[in-house]
Amino acid sequence: MSCAGPRMKMDPTLHTDKKPSWIKVRLPNNPVFWDTKSMVKDLNLVTVCEEAQCPNRWECWGHGTATFMIAGDKCTRACGFCAVKTARPDPLEDDEPQRVAEATKRMGLKHVVITAVARDDLKDGGAEHFQRVIQEVRSVNPGIIIEVLVPDFNDRDWALEKVMVARPHIFNHNLETVERLTPLVRSRAKYWRSLAVLKKAHEMVEGKVAVKSGLMLGLGETQEEVEKAMDDLLDHNVTVLTLGQYLRPTPRHLPVVEYIKPEQFDKYKEIALAKGFRHVASGPLVRSSYHAADFRPELDVVDDIEAALRGTSDLELKPSDLPIPGARADVFQSTLNQEKGE
Repeated sequence: MSCAGPRMKMDPTLHTDKKPSWIKVRLPNNPVFWDTKSMVKDLNLVTVCEEAQCPNRWECWGHGTATFMIAGDKCTRACGFCAVKTARPDPLEDDEPQRVAEATKRMGLKHVVITAVARDDLKDGGAEHFQRVIQEVRSVNPGIIIEVLVPDFNDRDWALEKVMVARPHIFNHNLETVERLTPLVRSRAKYWRSLAVLKKAHEMVEGKVAVKSGLMLGLGETQEEVEKAMDDLLDHNVTVLTLGQYLRPTPRHLPVVEYIKPEQFDKYKEIALAKGFRHVASGPLVRSSYHAADFRPELDVVDDIEAALRGTSDLELKPSDLPIPGARADVFQSTLNQEKGE
C-alpha cells in the first residue's frame, strides 16, 4: 500500500476552505507540554494526538495527558478522513506494553486511553497486543481507569474476546459517520458491523463495561441521519457519545462540506441526553479521547472488574464477618481471655 493518502471518493469542490472563527487551536505555553513530549520521545511511544493531527494535543499534553497508539504508526486501511499513514505495518514491538505502562506511571495517570491502527495483516487484528498492554498497565498502575479505542477486528468474535478478557473499563469503537456516508468515509469498515462489535463487547462481559462511540460531523450528513445514528448506537448498548467537527488533514482527504456551528453541537448534546445517553461530549474540537477522564464508569462496572481480577465475582468475607451459631457472649469473652493469657 502507498502511504501517500486515501483516494478521493467525494467531489473535492464541496470543500469549504475558510475555517470559521470558532475553530481555534491553542498553541503550547505550558512547560508540562514539553515534559510530555519529551517523555513520549524518551519511551519511543506513538500517540494518536500526533499521528491523527488532533487539534487538542497542545491542551491535552499541557495537562500531562495523552492517548497512546499501539501496534505501530502505519495502518492497513485508508479511510478518507484519517491522517494516520497507510502502509505495510512493522512487526509488533514485544516491549511496547511495558513502555506504555511506564508512561502511565511517570505521568501519574488515573485514566488512560489506548488505541491502535487497524492491523488487518495480523490474524487477530492486534487484539492480543491490546490485551497485553491492558494487563501491563494495570500491573504497573493499579486502580487506573483503562479505556480502549479499538478497530473492528473484522468482526471476529474470538479476537474481540481477547480484549474483553483483559477487562477494560471503557470500550470505544467509533461509528465515525452516518449510515449513508459510511462507504465513502470508512475504508473496509461497515456501519452495521461496527454496531455489532459494540453490542458484542457489552455482552461478552455481561454488561459490565461502559460502551462508547463517536461521530464526525460536517461531511454532508443531515440532522435526521445523525439522530438515526444516535438511536442505532443506543440500540447497541452505547451510553457514552462524542460528537466533533471533521477537519480535513490534507487536500487528498475528504472535503469539509459544512462547519457545524457550536450552537448546533449544543443542540445535538441536548437531543442525545434526552434520548438516553449517560454522557455526551459535543463540540467543534471534541475528539474521542478529549477530556476522556471527565466520564467515570458506573460503580458496578468498576466493582465487577475488580472482583473479576481478584478471581471471584462474589462478595469477599473476612472470618470476623461469619457468626458462630449458638455461641453466647460469655463464651466469646472467655475465649478472648484465654488467648490473652488472662
